[in-house]
Amino acid sequence: MKIVIIHGQSHKGSTYHIARSLAEKTGGDITEFFLPRDFGEFCVGCTSCIMKSETLCPHHKKLEPLTEAIDKADILIFASPVYVYHVTGAMKALLDHYGYRWIVHRPEGSMFTKQAVCISTAAGSGTKSTNKDIADSLFYWGVGKIYKYGMTVSAMNWDGVSEKKKAAIEKATDSLAAKLVKKHGRIKPGIKTRCFFFIFHLIQKKGWNEADAKYWQEKGWTGKKRPWK
Repeated sequence: MKIVIIHGQSHKGSTYHIARSLAEKTGGDITEFFLPRDFGEFCVGCTSCIMKSETLCPHHKKLEPLTEAIDKADILIFASPVYVYHVTGAMKALLDHYGYRWIVHRPEGSMFTKQAVCISTAAGSGTKSTNKDIADSLFYWGVGKIYKYGMTVSAMNWDGVSEKKKAAIEKATDSLAAKLVKKHGRIKPGIKTRCFFFIFHLIQKKGWNEADAKYWQEKGWTGKKRPWK
């Protein structure tokens, strides 16, 4: 089992410790990326990825290692501390680069059978909206099963987190890791994702643009073939 963790910051704070602990409890092979250290470019809005090819993105080469790791992974863990009620700017910048992979355009077929976890921590509030920032993209990528875990740590760093809260985190990550392991290899997308796919299956018979239409046709998705079968 392969696990990829995308950290929305480069320091190893509370969010890092929770994400790393969860990954280790699954027993899988772990690959980690830290933002913006491993990728920190902002989307320039050229639309080349959507209208023509993602390889024309000016940041394609820098993004390629992350994309390849994400595609090969069985479990994706996206972890971000709360920055003003939302993900870090670096995490948002990364997600912006994958707009072409939304179901409406050219989703990666392997996403429909993957599991993903959104993790966020905050000294106060904001974990719900921060996890939603990530989960929105993952849903529109077609990820088959998405979990969310947010914790108000009431501290500015991991050392400051109380033992009581650390015990609660330990219990929660034990439970989540067990679910991830149990469902490994048995994931299919839910009804909402299938409905979205069906809608765009109909639309892509004509296509939003030539690149999208060609992609869907080559995959056989404009016919009866589905990426989760």
